[in-house]
Amino acid sequence: MTETALTKPTDELGVVIEPTRGLAALQLRAVWQYRELLGFLVWRDVKVRYKQTALGVAWVVLQPLVSMLIFTLLFGVLLKVPSGGAPYPVFAFAALLPWNYFASSLNRASTSLIGSANLITKVYFPRLIVPLSGVLSGLVDFAVSFLILGVLMLVYRLPLSWTMLWLPFFLLLAMTTALGFGLWLAALNVRFRDVNYLVPFLVQVWMYATPVIYGSTLIPERFRWLLALNPMTGVTEGFRWALLGSRLADAAAPGGLFYVSIVITLLVLISGMVFFRSTEKTFADVI
Repeated sequence: MTETALTKPTDELGVVIEPTRGLAALQLRAVWQYRELLGFLVWRDVKVRYKQTALGVAWVVLQPLVSMLIFTLLFGVLLKVPSGGAPYPVFAFAALLPWNYFASSLNRASTSLIGSANLITKVYFPRLIVPLSGVLSGLVDFAVSFLILGVLMLVYRLPLSWTMLWLPFFLLLAMTTALGFGLWLAALNVRFRDVNYLVPFLVQVWMYATPVIYGSTLIPERFRWLLALNPMTGVTEGFRWALLGSRLADAAAPGGLFYVSIVITLLVLISGMVFFRSTEKTFADVI
């Protein structure tokens, strides 16, 4: 009997075991039924991350601030990377905010099954909850970092804009991207532990392929379609547009290439869920 089984009563045998098929195999309703466990795993991730640390939650503030200061010195002051007329510290931090959330969420999701091996081998629950908790727990760090960004905008006297109403949508896109790729990597990590070494390298390369320390306008226009193949381009550029659109030169609402990124993200998410569910029945045996 596998964990994806459905049961139905019969007159003679009592119970017949059948595998789930179609959309039911994703067990999205079961994830909602186990939402209390999901909340517990999210809270556990947050507590473990800062347990027995000397600075505690202060790391949430220090990490993006130090990165922003280094980028400002190297790229804003020394290399004079164009920031579209906006202050470079805010320009960089506006993209670092969603990027750091994505990178940390992807890392946690990819290693989540290995970290929860004892739980997976002892009790049944929808395994999708484990990588999902890794993505959701990062929202705490994101919220703290967002407050820092708000302080920076006040320091530089940047006005609020109606485009900020789009921020939840861009955040949702970052969550979806992290979960989609995280499901693929988490399932592969159960069988191939090389994924543990691959993910940090992948994230490092991915950051340089994403307009975090530079804007997409720095890329020649004939090559910008390549940026659409990277879903995080739409997220980082979307955050900048929503927060600094009134200050950026050549600022424009997300266009056709951005929708290509959305399609790619959805394809990765759906395929990741299908692959995760197809390999889920072997997790307890292999892990």
